[in-house]
Amino acid sequence: MQIDSYYPVLCSEIPRETQDFYVKYLDFEPVFESEWYVHLTAKESNGVNLAIVNSSHSSIPEGSRRPVQGLLLNFEVADVDAEYDRLRHAGLPMELELRDEPWGQRHFIIRDPNGILIDMIKVIPPSKEFLADYVDGA
Repeated sequence: MQIDSYYPVLCSEIPRETQDFYVKYLDFEPVFESEWYVHLTAKESNGVNLAIVNSSHSSIPEGSRRPVQGLLLNFEVADVDAEYDRLRHAGLPMELELRDEPWGQRHFIIRDPNGILIDMIKVIPPSKEFLADYVDGA
C-alpha cells in the first residue's frame, strides 16, 4: 500500500474553539474552512496537517458521533524549552512539566479544549538501557 498523506481528524463538539486553539497556540493556519470541518496546516511545516470535524456531522457514522477521547498528539519541535516558556507565558496550564525522559525525550504536555493531550517533544539521546530497544539504523 502506498500512503500519500496522513493526518489526524479530531471529532469535536467545539470545532471553532478547537481551531482557534491550534491557530493561536501551535501556529497552524486554516487551508479549508466550512461550518462543520476545518483543515489546518502548520505555518512553518506545510507537511504537518490536522483537521477538525464536528462530531455530530452526517459524514460520521451514526453510532460513532462522539467527541475524540484518549488521544495524545506528539509534536516534535526544534526548541522545546522555548515552546515551554512561550506556552506557559501565554497562560496554558501544564499537564506535565518540562522534563527529560530516559527513553530519549525532553518534553512537556498541555491539553487542548477537547481534553486531547499534546506532548511537545525534543528528541535527546536515550539512556543506555533504552538505546538497546531501538531498531538498528533508527
